[in-house]
Amino acid sequence: MSSLPNPVRAVLLRLGLALSRLGLVEPANVRRTADLAWPRIVTGLARMSKGAADVAMVGVALGASAIAGVGYASPYWGLVFALGGGLAAGTIALVSQRYSAGATDELAQAVRTSALLVVLLSLPLAALFVAVPADLVGLLTDDAAAIGYGAAYLRALGVGVPLAALNLVGSRALVGADDAWTPMVVRAGGAAANIALNAVLVFGFDLGAAGAGYGTTVSNAIVAVVFVVGFARGGLPGLVDFPVTVSPRGPYLRPGFVRDVLTIGVPVVGRNGIWTVARFPMLAFVGLLGSDVLAAYVVTRRVWGLLNTPGWGFGLAASSLVGQALGRDDEATAEVHGREIAVFSAATYLLAGLLVVAFAGPIVRLFVDDPTGPVVPIARDLVRVAAVAVVPQGVARALDGALDATGDTRWPFYGRVVGMFVLAVPLTYLGATTPLGIGGIYLALFAETTVPALVNYYRFRTGAWRAISRGYRPDDTAGD
Repeated sequence: MSSLPNPVRAVLLRLGLALSRLGLVEPANVRRTADLAWPRIVTGLARMSKGAADVAMVGVALGASAIAGVGYASPYWGLVFALGGGLAAGTIALVSQRYSAGATDELAQAVRTSALLVVLLSLPLAALFVAVPADLVGLLTDDAAAIGYGAAYLRALGVGVPLAALNLVGSRALVGADDAWTPMVVRAGGAAANIALNAVLVFGFDLGAAGAGYGTTVSNAIVAVVFVVGFARGGLPGLVDFPVTVSPRGPYLRPGFVRDVLTIGVPVVGRNGIWTVARFPMLAFVGLLGSDVLAAYVVTRRVWGLLNTPGWGFGLAASSLVGQALGRDDEATAEVHGREIAVFSAATYLLAGLLVVAFAGPIVRLFVDDPTGPVVPIARDLVRVAAVAVVPQGVARALDGALDATGDTRWPFYGRVVGMFVLAVPLTYLGATTPLGIGGIYLALFAETTVPALVNYYRFRTGAWRAISRGYRPDDTAGD
């Protein structure tokens, strides 16, 4: 691990130790959690910065219609991460338990199975994005300019769909093997390359929205090559070591592992997909309030994505530590990890949210080339509300990870369905069609985080995950 100063880890450690002095977390668990969480938070910041850079660059180069076009295309791209991230939840659950149990053959089988499944299942999405992008974007708007920009962006992204999904499996497999540093280095490096490529293609080659999409595709290809070679060779000689080696030679679709990956992963695909699917009607409804509100909403969602990155780190830390404890048949320690990481995560979200509230104005102006136009004040207020509304997500995301590691993935899915489709989407519609106005969007932001947090907390407290987890623990016949 690098010896360079690490401000993200330092902040997490200071915050964690402050919580320990309040008796909310055990000091011994702070360091392990921080060490696993911070690389994934940095990776998340890097990845979400790519999306933010896409919006900022096309906005500066082409204006509000381009921002809207990229916004309309984004839910389709989100389907890739819902699918890949969901199946990767099965990967981290199986890998973390086998890593702590020393079952290396089963671990390699879990990675091979997950990789093949995610590539096969993502190919239809890739074909759809390349073949009919204008038709897909046109389902959300009749703005011809936005459709043109969105279609160009989505077609360019489509080529890289299987690679993006495969990279999620590679990243989660390493975190399950107690290594969050390596995927951070690999994927953050890919994100930096992505932003540089975007700048060259959008401005240097004048490719506009398509250039932003091609930059993402090329960077995903680079990251995929690093993961494939690294797993096959146990790392990249002289650059980085992988904690496990996964030979490409061996069975890929043994029935037991296919069943386990899908049983754990499919509810997570559904849970991840809830937000992605909900974005379609939400964008359409927000668009009814006018192009300025829509542009402000797209900017807010990019900032929301950056604010939500602590959940990536704490969720995967919970999955890894809870899964490893269960691999040792230590259910009591697994419960402690889940509970304490949820507290740690919520406190981190609160700190980040307060900073964004304080600096909302300058943040918004990074995305909008006309600081005196109507988009800036609308987006500034939306960003401030989002910064407060996102705090319950700290509990939801941490306990998502803890429950994923146990195989108990249905209840988080239920919580997301209720929060999004029973409350958030109807509230957005009411905002677009009644005097409630933009206040409906404010309420929707709170609904989509608070309900999942309450549901996950309730489910974890019941302890029902204990019995469920016993069916996924390693044994001599697993995968047969």
